[in-house]
Amino acid sequence: MTETLAALRRYVHFLREYEGVREVRLNRAAQQGLARLVAQVKFSSELSPSVGSRRSPSDGAVRIDESKKAPSLGGHVSRPRLPENPSPSNEPPLEITGSSKAEQLRHLAERASVCVKCPHLVARRHSVVFGVGNPDAKLMFVGEAPGEEEDLQGEPFVGRAGQLLTKMIVAMGLTREQVYIGNIVKCRPDMPLGAPGNRKPTKQEMETCVPYLRAQIEVIKPTVMVALGATSVEGLLGPIGTIGSLRGKFLEYRGVPVMPTYHPSYLLRNQSNTEKRKVWEDLLKVMERLEMPISDKQRGFFLKG
Repeated sequence: MTETLAALRRYVHFLREYEGVREVRLNRAAQQGLARLVAQVKFSSELSPSVGSRRSPSDGAVRIDESKKAPSLGGHVSRPRLPENPSPSNEPPLEITGSSKAEQLRHLAERASVCVKCPHLVARRHSVVFGVGNPDAKLMFVGEAPGEEEDLQGEPFVGRAGQLLTKMIVAMGLTREQVYIGNIVKCRPDMPLGAPGNRKPTKQEMETCVPYLRAQIEVIKPTVMVALGATSVEGLLGPIGTIGSLRGKFLEYRGVPVMPTYHPSYLLRNQSNTEKRKVWEDLLKVMERLEMPISDKQRGFFLKG
């Protein structure tokens, strides 16, 4: 496998140096295959010190792709790097390139699609679930990580919790196409083979992946964000409290108001009108902050007649 990667690096170098090719792109299937190959090499190197000692300083094709990539022919505009995240993270900010928000998000998604920083996640994932929605959205929802359905379909919040989130968005008078939906972690946290359900991402997984979310927020510049669940709040702002103590009160992420509320999966487990009303009251505050019209019917949702 290492010979394959070395041959690929030499071929890319040949194209750039002797054929005048300034940017080399792989289709999605090739990107995923290369990502898995690099992950396997990295994982085997971590298990065997003798293998790791023979690695070159470049440490794989992905680093070459990022640090030595020639300027694009598209006239991309380089944006300033993001300031340091309020929560601890060892990962540096990502450079954002592109002449429009849609292009900037596409470039970030392409970069995320070949990310191999978490080999254990790469080995099990079907897709990188980057985000979906309107690049000019005023409202952004942030979850924790993809589940099984999201991993298979490549889109956030499409399982049972996602269907409930869609109903919440529609109840606000919006559509999924008008908002933006993303997660702290872009790959499904791996589970033992055959094990049901999903697990919470680890602190290390969140710190490794959160630069992608920070870059998404920097590009979109939402007016308000909704943090769905405690993990989302922790990924954005650090371990500052329980979701029960934080929900209903606006926090702030780099000048952007953040409303913490319960994750839709919580409402699937606790379907009383009392709990539904708590989440709806949080969303009503978001609607007020966005200066959206609110009808009497909307104000009365989940209240006893």
